[in-house]
This record gives sequence, C-alpha cells and structure tokens, in this order.
Amino acid sequence: MATQLVDLLHLFMDMIQNMPAYLQVWAQNYGAGLYVILGLVIFAETGLVVAPFLPGDSLLFAIGALMAMNLPNLDIGTMMVVLSICAIAGDAFNFHVGQWMAPRLFKNYESKWLNRKHLDKTKAFYDKHGGKTIVFARFLPILRTYAPFVAGMSGMNYSSFLVYNVVGGLAWVISFLLLGYFFGNLPAVQSNFHYVIFGIIVVSVLPLVIEFVRSKWKPTAV
Repeated sequence: MATQLVDLLHLFMDMIQNMPAYLQVWAQNYGAGLYVILGLVIFAETGLVVAPFLPGDSLLFAIGALMAMNLPNLDIGTMMVVLSICAIAGDAFNFHVGQWMAPRLFKNYESKWLNRKHLDKTKAFYDKHGGKTIVFARFLPILRTYAPFVAGMSGMNYSSFLVYNVVGGLAWVISFLLLGYFFGNLPAVQSNFHYVIFGIIVVSVLPLVIEFVRSKWKPTAV
C-alpha cells in the first residue's frame, strides 16, 4: 500500500512538472473528450472537500497554453464555457453539501469541537464578508475548495452566494486560461514551464502563508 501511494505521488508530481506534455497526449487521444476530463477535474477541485490538492490554477494556465496550439476539435471559447460551468457547478454542489451537513454536525452548544457557537460565528462572518470571500477564495488553493462548503454550513443566503459564485467562477477560469493562452507559449515560458507552474502554485499559496504568519505574530491584547 505504501509503495502504491509513493508511486501515485511520483506520478502526480510528474504530471505537474510536465503538464503540457500530458495535456497534449490527452488531446490527441481523446479529442473533444478532453473537455469532459478537464471539466470533471475542475468540478472535483471546487466541489469535493476531499480534493483541495488538485492543481486548479496551474492546470488552467497549462490548458490555455495548450489551446494556443490550435489543436483540432478544441477551441479556447468552448473550453472557457465548459470549465466555467463546471467551476460554478462545483461550488454550488459544495455549498449544498455544507448546507445539508450543518444541522447534522453542529447539534448543540456543548460539543468541544463541533460547537454550535462556532457555526454562529461563521454565519456572522459570512453575513458580513461572504460575497467577497467567495470571489477571492477562487484564487486561493485549499480555500477555493472549502469556502463554498463553509458558506453552505453557515446558512449564507443561496441567491447571494450564486451571484458571487458565478462572478468568481468566470473570473478565475477566464483569467487563468487567457494568461496561459497569451503567455504559455512564449519560448522563455516553454523552456521553464515546470518552474512557471510551481511559481503559480507558490504565488497562489503565498497570501495564505502571510495571513497565517500575521495571525501568529499578532500582539495579544493585555
């Protein structure tokens, strides 16, 4: 079992480092079916709380670079539509899962870990900042997966959530696809693509690290 996990980890790392090569092979093998494959990956990263490890930002950038190659049966406009729909649907699904689980997990005010008071505080936060949280979280790995789930658990109004879900989903998908489309095939980027991918991951995670450090070093009120 341990050996299989190590092999899967090596495969995952190799896919990240050589993402354009993998995508090109998949495009040649599956043609228009690649829309479905990539759509499912984007849906899983945004819609399943167990899948925050999927490389959403870097994958979208690599897809954009691939689309610039004018591969047969594939075009950037269709890819934008398909992946935007999957990203929006993923967040909506995640929201409803959180909404369904909240009353089952937070049953009382006495529980040490799943305390109803914590849920009330989360609801107050989403009542005040929920909209921009849903949009900004799209551009932050891990938070992108958990933000809609927590919004559902907190009881955020679904109509409001849907508006910000659509805005955030469109902005995230289209911006990263276009970045890859216009810059992914530059010679300097192509020759250092794995560094660019890791750079995107680092830049995406950096705000989380900064906020974590700030919270740890924040002076405690006397």
